[in-house]
Amino acid sequence: QVQLVESGGGLVQAGGSLRLSCAASERTFSTYAMGWFRQAPGKEREFVARISWNGAIAYYADSAKGRFTISRDNAKIMVYLQMNSLKTEDTAVYYCAARPGGTGTRDYEYNFWGQGTQVTVSS
Repeated sequence: QVQLVESGGGLVQAGGSLRLSCAASERTFSTYAMGWFRQAPGKEREFVARISWNGAIAYYADSAKGRFTISRDNAKIMVYLQMNSLKTEDTAVYYCAARPGGTGTRDYEYNFWGQGTQVTVSS
């Protein structure tokens, strides 16, 4: 059972940056593919970015391409989401998720979830 804890959310003005972090509880984390999802009020949870177990392959939603960067540090059992040029439409609760191996962009493809961290982008 992998436990995930997100941090780094907050209030930022449009055009600003935030770096989200996700701490995992187990060293087996290094074998897991990781993803970031978000859920805005009244909307379904949506995929943002994912990264392979070794960090070699990253994939982004169109809304995140060119602005967000996902990365991981397996030695520290951490995953990050660097978000630049934030827009008001990026306002949401952001979740990190883990799945053993493979890849996925659908939330049901991930086995473990954090509690989420709120990101609010003001105009």
